[in-house]
Amino acid sequence: MPARGLFFISVAATSWGTGAAAAVLLYRTSGLGPVAVSYWRFVIGGAILAALLAFRRAPRRLPRRRSVLMFTGIGLAVYHTAFYGAIAYAGLAVGTVVTLGAGPVLIAIGGRLTTGERLGRGGVAAVALALVGLVLLTGGMGAVGPRPWFGIGLALVSAIGYAGVTLMTRATGTASDPYRTALAGFVIGGLCLLPLALAEGMLPSGVGLAESVGWLLYLGAVPTALAYGLFFAGLAVVRATTASVVALLEPVTAAAIAVYAFGERLTPTAVLGAVLMLAAVAGTAKATGG
Repeated sequence: MPARGLFFISVAATSWGTGAAAAVLLYRTSGLGPVAVSYWRFVIGGAILAALLAFRRAPRRLPRRRSVLMFTGIGLAVYHTAFYGAIAYAGLAVGTVVTLGAGPVLIAIGGRLTTGERLGRGGVAAVALALVGLVLLTGGMGAVGPRPWFGIGLALVSAIGYAGVTLMTRATGTASDPYRTALAGFVIGGLCLLPLALAEGMLPSGVGLAESVGWLLYLGAVPTALAYGLFFAGLAVVRATTASVVALLEPVTAAAIAVYAFGERLTPTAVLGAVLMLAAVAGTAKATGG
């Protein structure tokens, strides 16, 4: 089961990396802002999950405490909206790397305080190696966004939301019904974002409309409905800190796409950083039992 959980989280993280690239393309073609992109991601992802659950007729096993679901939905809204703002202002690679790179530290501290998770020497080494790789990768990418420091600030806010959702899911056992947990989070998060999306402008422009709709559908289906179901399922058997290290596959994926698809710079230092982050993920997968 731990090996399956690690695989689920790996697939989810890689999917998230492609989702960041899809958001960049939406900024270029649709005229949508970060809040609207997050809103449509939740709406489409939630609709897909609702349809799948209705077809499967799975028994309902949502947690009794509504406060847990509210926290999850609000956390997802903060995480995604701040993240999309980060990549808009700091660039795809930097925004993704800072968000996911801060995750292991926040989750390691939070896991120790809330659930008593112990990293051990191997876990500490993996987190340290991942952070060294993060610094090298970020420093080697250069400032590619219009307001990089503001974007980095949003990335840290996003990391707090991501860490909160991960720790809450692991601590309360909501990962035992991953797709219903994800669906509830999308519905609540979407309701939170609706007024802000209306104020920002929630309809894509007519230029390239078909392309924009296609990317929104992809964003809702793969990096949202599929990825979060797998991520929450993985958290049922994998420690929160372990999951956060494996999730560093997202910034590595996003950095690769940023270079090869969008022309963002990748220096030898950044390549070394990416290699170290992958080594941390591989070491964690090998050393942990979840």
